[in-house]
Amino acid sequence: MRIKGCVTVVTGASSGIGRATALALARRGARLVLVARDAEALGVVAVQCTSLGGTAAVVPADVTDAAAVDRAAEIAVQRFGRVDAWVNAASVIAFGSFLDVPLADTRRVLDVNVMGAVHGCRAALPRMIERNRGVVVTVSSILGVIAQPYGSSYAMSKFALRGLGGSLREELRLAGVRGVKVCTVLPAAIDTPIWRDAANHTGRRARAIPPVYAPERVARIIVNQIRFPRREVVAGGLLGRALLAQYKISPGSAERLLARDVEHLGFSREPVPTSPGNLYRPARGPREVHGGWHGRRRERTRRLLGLGALGVLSAVVRRRAG
Repeated sequence: MRIKGCVTVVTGASSGIGRATALALARRGARLVLVARDAEALGVVAVQCTSLGGTAAVVPADVTDAAAVDRAAEIAVQRFGRVDAWVNAASVIAFGSFLDVPLADTRRVLDVNVMGAVHGCRAALPRMIERNRGVVVTVSSILGVIAQPYGSSYAMSKFALRGLGGSLREELRLAGVRGVKVCTVLPAAIDTPIWRDAANHTGRRARAIPPVYAPERVARIIVNQIRFPRREVVAGGLLGRALLAQYKISPGSAERLLARDVEHLGFSREPVPTSPGNLYRPARGPREVHGGWHGRRRERTRRLLGLGALGVLSAVVRRRAG
């Protein structure tokens, strides 16, 4: 699908991956409907999108409200005539052991992450099926393949999103709807505010587990999914793919490796009070794409180290060949 003029609804558009995706689409001339709870932040994103060459309408809404999400689709049709693409990027997380996280917080994570995507799909798909054209992209996670400790509700939600995508793909195929595609993106640890804004019941500050990647990487992949839809795409570089490959060969060892990283790298020693974070209301302060984990810089550093190692290896091979 051509991005210029593509009418795209993006949920979770006020910060993180959703905001990065909206900006990436705007640079290519997309027509956007931006959905999130924070009306003020959405207004800022809309101005940015317009300055980049896109067109944007804003719909302040909580994705757990099915009627509000459907209204976003209706506004897209009223304003731009159709819905070409829908990006389910709204997501929250609660850190803590399974028994320590309040049941209400667990339910809220599932409501936002899973039912939010369900509401998005139910709003988008009928309008796409009517035209036999459209793409739905849902942001899951590598944690939807390999679950982490101290984040069970988030892992459950990301597993569920992969299941939702698989079911919808088969239903569309069996119904003979070939022009509508359902895709899933699996990011690794991404430099967004989700770590700072999360609900936290661990007593320690949450940290992004390296390797950390820039949200712009995920945004590029989402844009490419709209252009050339594929079933599932990993957004995590070589190390993320290596972990998934290890999981296929030895699931237990991959789970233990991730658990070790979470235990030793996922939380600082700095004590923090228990907090519901942004589960029930938007986080305070300005909304941002990045979370302060230097994803871009770390990606560049890894790339340079990789090129350096490749250069050394090439020199060794040439020397031995000579």
